[in-house]
Amino acid sequence: MRLTEGLLTVALALMPVCEGHAQDMTRGLDMASPDMTTAEMTRAQVAAAQAAAPKGRGADLSGKRLSGLDLSGLDLTGASLRAARLNHANLSRTKLDGATLDQAWALGVDLTGASLVKASLFATQMAGARLDGADLTDARVTADLTGARLVGARFENADCGADEKNQSMGLMRAIFKSADLSRADLSGTNLARADLSFAKLSGADLAGATLREADASGADLRGALLKGADTSGLDVDSASIDSADVPYLAKAVNLARAHRE
Repeated sequence: MRLTEGLLTVALALMPVCEGHAQDMTRGLDMASPDMTTAEMTRAQVAAAQAAAPKGRGADLSGKRLSGLDLSGLDLTGASLRAARLNHANLSRTKLDGATLDQAWALGVDLTGASLVKASLFATQMAGARLDGADLTDARVTADLTGARLVGARFENADCGADEKNQSMGLMRAIFKSADLSRADLSGTNLARADLSFAKLSGADLAGATLREADASGADLRGALLKGADTSGLDVDSASIDSADVPYLAKAVNLARAHRE
């Protein structure tokens, strides 16, 4: 039975998301239903809601169906998109600084070149999303970005580490499994216990990043900058690494099983 719109929002808020991927979250939901594929507002209505928001705050778009909508280039600073449906929406170059996208569905969303400075992405479902060149500086990211494109994205000082306090929902962490983070700026980023398995990190800047107990098994770390990174407990089983980076990975696990070049 398909969940109604109201019940769906509640279900998203209560659904456990411990270490799972977006495909696990889809169980019991009809991803082809109008709730997940259509928009209840137009671009003009979204822009009007933002313009009418109280000074210093963004529009409240919580739980709104916005899937497939073209919102590219809009200024949605501070907007609340909690539990909204943004599947395959076009948010390229959209300004979402300080916005809340917690528990939103954004599968395949296009955020190319978008600004998400200090945005909150808690339990956000973003498998297959496109964030090439996006700016997530100082953002809080415990989203599922499985298979996402984040080439050249900026994560300086972002917090993508595991949320150890929120045990009621299980282990919350950023999931970058099989994501393309080539040339991404992850300097100073907290990636503690993050899932980076099979991710492309070639040329990524990880200087000063916290990679403690993260999973980078099968990842491509060739050309990555690791100077000053905390790699204690980082799993590099079957990862591709540069031989010159071995000293920076002295505290990693399964280093003997990594492919050195």
